[in-house]
Amino acid sequence: MDFLERISDTIWEIPVSYKEGMRVPARIYGSQQLIREMDAGVFDQVTNVATLPGITKYALCMPDGHFGYGFPIGGVAAMDIENGGVISPGGIGFDINCGMRLVVTNLTYKEVKPHIKQLVDNLYKQIPAGVGSKGFVDISRNEFRRVVEQGAQWCVRNDYGWEEDLELIEENGCFAGADASKISDRAIDRGANQIGTLGSGNHYLEVQVAKKEHIFDPEIAETFGITMPDQVVIMFHCGSRGFGHQVATDYLQTFLKVMDSKYGIKILDRELACAPFNSPEGQAYFAAMKCGINMSFANRQVILHRIREVFARVFGRSARDLGMNMVYDVAHNTAKLEQHKVDGKERSLLVHRKGSTRAFGPHMTDVPKQYQAVGQPVIIGGSMETGSYLLAGVETGAETFFSTAHGSGRTMSRTKARKTWRGEQLQKDMAAKGIYVRSTSWSGLAEEAGAAYKNIDDVIAATELAGLCKRVVRLTPIGNIKG
Repeated sequence: MDFLERISDTIWEIPVSYKEGMRVPARIYGSQQLIREMDAGVFDQVTNVATLPGITKYALCMPDGHFGYGFPIGGVAAMDIENGGVISPGGIGFDINCGMRLVVTNLTYKEVKPHIKQLVDNLYKQIPAGVGSKGFVDISRNEFRRVVEQGAQWCVRNDYGWEEDLELIEENGCFAGADASKISDRAIDRGANQIGTLGSGNHYLEVQVAKKEHIFDPEIAETFGITMPDQVVIMFHCGSRGFGHQVATDYLQTFLKVMDSKYGIKILDRELACAPFNSPEGQAYFAAMKCGINMSFANRQVILHRIREVFARVFGRSARDLGMNMVYDVAHNTAKLEQHKVDGKERSLLVHRKGSTRAFGPHMTDVPKQYQAVGQPVIIGGSMETGSYLLAGVETGAETFFSTAHGSGRTMSRTKARKTWRGEQLQKDMAAKGIYVRSTSWSGLAEEAGAAYKNIDDVIAATELAGLCKRVVRLTPIGNIKG
């Protein structure tokens, strides 16, 4: 840690003198323990990001940071688009708009506990998971193009949701400017049958409980819809599946061809392939990336529709009677044009968030009207053995362009996790803790063992201490589906 300058208990800075070509310092957020546990690749990657054209103020990494593709996972970079700022798929990720959605119920743990096995088994049956899984939404290729241009709005118009759901999704469930003409036939092939599927890796669907002792701010919790102790909620985490992966792959290849030869941009790592935002290639990728974002919003909307169907069937009441209202849907893995104040001046910036969450504070534009007084809900998933958090955005988040962590962050490779744990035994151990889990494979379950991740409580404590967001509720898992 000799090269890090300690700015505060939770902010650590790497100066521009650390690496030739750095345009801005790099800042990493976390406690001293979290910083010490980060792999060396994080420091190398975040300082590489600091060399990109147009980067503004700092290259940032959140407390859950770990090694990724190009950017560290947990990376944030804001590009000044009026001064040569670039757009980089490596700063967004292959799983475009991998994100979180949280839904409340008016059920208590006491009411749900006798039905948890039935609920999880039915959810597992109705929501396909795993590599290559296919959804039940049967549409033509042309209709799929409409989906990726319209996002969750297409779903609601086609009876896969409620009108009020849209108010509680980032950008109302549709990034304007998505253009299906900018995506390849291969991307269409990979995505057209995947709406309503969880996917694999760290994607999951979880039934959770808000225990009384874990409600840290009852007033904000009530605003978000958590109104009683032991209330049951459902959280899920998934993205744009093979479609988003193909969009990113296509444009990485495009950028590698034109970056140096056409625009004279030289980078330290080919995984940071980029193009000027205002170039034809940059604008084409921006429009295609929005299609990936919208596909993911549609995917999560259809999954919510299936969740409501399952709960209604198991409890013999309608989803509305069960109070199955959305809290919020937050995106990870995006690049968004936003207005931010830098050195006292408003600037239009392209904010890359790679494995990080937007966390707007109270009274900011784009925060739903019912949350204006308390800030945007922030949903941060932990491991399947520990718990997750619901937080709120705060005014002091301006230092990171109102960005925060997105999860607990891995500390162990998937290969090492598979060698360390057996999925069958892990399932039994979780059952003994009161967590009923279904997975598409034993090896996939082993990869997601709780000990393969950072301690979620440590990550959240550092996040709150750094002034990035505020704890509202900690959520404890009782049922889980792993991709």
